Amino acid sequence: MKAFKKHTGMLATLNRSNVDTDAIIPKQFLKSISRTGYGPSAFFDWRYLADGSPNPDFELNHPRFKGRSILVARNNFGCGSSREHAVWALVQDGYEVIIAPWKEINGERVNAFADIFRTNATKNGLLVVELSEDEVNSIFEQVETSQGLQATVDLVEQRVELHAAEKRVFKFTIEPGDKDQLLGGLDDIDLTLKFEADITQFEKTHDPYIG
Repeated sequence: MKAFKKHTGMLATLNRSNVDTDAIIPKQFLKSISRTGYGPSAFFDWRYLADGSPNPDFELNHPRFKGRSILVARNNFGCGSSREHAVWALVQDGYEVIIAPWKEINGERVNAFADIFRTNATKNGLLVVELSEDEVNSIFEQVETSQGLQATVDLVEQRVELHAAEKRVFKFTIEPGDKDQLLGGLDDIDLTLKFEADITQFEKTHDPYIG
C-alpha cells in the first residue's frame, strides 16, 4: 500500500449527506473476483444515464472538476453495507482524500464517516478527514467561487490548507493508529508482519495439542 504523508490536489464537492456504499459502488459490480477496474463505476447510478452516457446533472461530471483528487461531501459518508469495494472504487477513480463534517442531530453526534468505511479507507491508503460542519460549509463556498481550487492535505501536521486568495487552514484529528498505518503505507498483512518474530517464537514453543 502506498504511504500517505501529504497530498496537493483539486477539490470537488458532492453536496449530499448519507452517501451509502451502494451509491458509491452498486451491488452488480460486486460479482467480480478482481480488486481492480472499479474506478469508472464509482457513483454509477448517479454518474451515467440509462444509455451509458455521462449524466450532465451529476455534479462530479462537471468539467470544472476534471482532474480532481480530493472529494468534499456531507456527513455520514460511506454508511450502509460494509463492502470494501466502495473504497477501491474511490481510490481507483482518483481520490486520495475524502473530507466530510460531523454533525449534531437532536443532541447526538453523527460522525463524518461510517465506522467500517473509515476502517476500510485506512487499510487501503485513502485518507478520510473529519471537520466541523462550519468548516466544510466554508470549503463548499470557496469551491463554488474559485474554479480549480486546490488544497494541500498534510497528514503529519494534520492540516488542510486551501490555496485560495485568502488562505484558509483547518486542523483535523485522527486516531494515532490510523495515522501510523497511513504514514507507513501498512496494510493488514504488513501490520501483522511487524510481529513476525513474536509469531515465529510462539510457533516454536506452542504445543498445538493444547488449546
